[in-house]
Amino acid sequence: MKKDYYEILGLPKDASPQQVKKAYRSLALRNHPDRVPQEKKKEAEEKFKEISEAYAVLSDPQKRQMYDQYGHSGIDQRYTTEDIFRGADFSSIFGEGGLGDIFGQFFGDSIFGDVFGGAGAGSRRGRARRGRDIQYEVNISLEEAFAGVRKNIKVPREEICTHCNGSGAKPGTQPKTCPTCGGQGQVFMTSGFFRMAQACGACRGQGKIIEAVCPQCQGRTVVRTTRNIEVNIPAGVDNDSRLRVRGEGEVGSAGAGDLYLYIAVSPHSKFERDGRDIYCQLPVSFVTAALGGEESVATLNGQVMMKVPAGTQSGKMFRLKGKGMPDLHGGAPGDQFVKVMIHVPTRLTAEQRRLLEEYARVSGQDVLKGNDSFKEKIKSVFK
Repeated sequence: MKKDYYEILGLPKDASPQQVKKAYRSLALRNHPDRVPQEKKKEAEEKFKEISEAYAVLSDPQKRQMYDQYGHSGIDQRYTTEDIFRGADFSSIFGEGGLGDIFGQFFGDSIFGDVFGGAGAGSRRGRARRGRDIQYEVNISLEEAFAGVRKNIKVPREEICTHCNGSGAKPGTQPKTCPTCGGQGQVFMTSGFFRMAQACGACRGQGKIIEAVCPQCQGRTVVRTTRNIEVNIPAGVDNDSRLRVRGEGEVGSAGAGDLYLYIAVSPHSKFERDGRDIYCQLPVSFVTAALGGEESVATLNGQVMMKVPAGTQSGKMFRLKGKGMPDLHGGAPGDQFVKVMIHVPTRLTAEQRRLLEEYARVSGQDVLKGNDSFKEKIKSVFK
């Protein structure tokens, strides 16, 4: 459901690292929230985060290979939100560019510190983690998309274990400092002039060792649960709409992530949608099409009367202004386009047949004999 990272940065899949870097710098400067008008600030914030995530993945050879092979699922299953950004080279692009505050605001001070080499970078001990964001698809009808709707959804997510208060240790016990790394979560290897850090294998980078695990979460510090959440889906959403519900993602020690709702609008039996415009067909009788009249037309907001001028041909398109979908951002609503289709009767009374034969005669048309031939002739009159 997420947009393609290459598409976000406007790059081909074989783009070089230099092209990735150049594209990101240009887009990030253009969408920095402090450089846009106030009314566009929220939109710029979302865009800034989107392009930063794309850059963090595509600028890292390992993450990029994972993404190219498995797509978003490969990234989401292997990396947390923090891990996606950790290791990305933002410092050479914005080290002195005045973007520090915005990175800290969006992604957390711990991530910002790691990215730009600030305080705490390189140490995993005691690091507070924000909960993971959650993606959830919500199916709604076209009528619900038109009017807006409140939905009660059940979202599976991980939350801090209340049995051990997130320590992972059995109540009454405490995790112990890892003797291998001294609680740092990292060990260092020296080779010649190089000194490299890697996660401590004894404590798996946590800095602590749990000897007696919590029976509720089995030492994971979190438990899987299902949360009932009521969400408000505004009028005008479409299949490409993504809604953000702050704080309804998974819970971490540094706060909860966000819930992203991806909207799926079900196909309709009568209407077709193209953006804000609605299309439908209206069967009318030969008499109404020839002589003119009014027809009742179904819209998403009830029935309306539409004038059919005399001499209307089958396939003629009429516009009902403002009867389409509302604009998600508060703009003018779309229109409804009604395609008139002449209705051909399948059965005729003797009187109806006599009158149609008379019509054909005065029109200078020969009436073919036989039921099948006659039906074909009648259909040709209505075309």
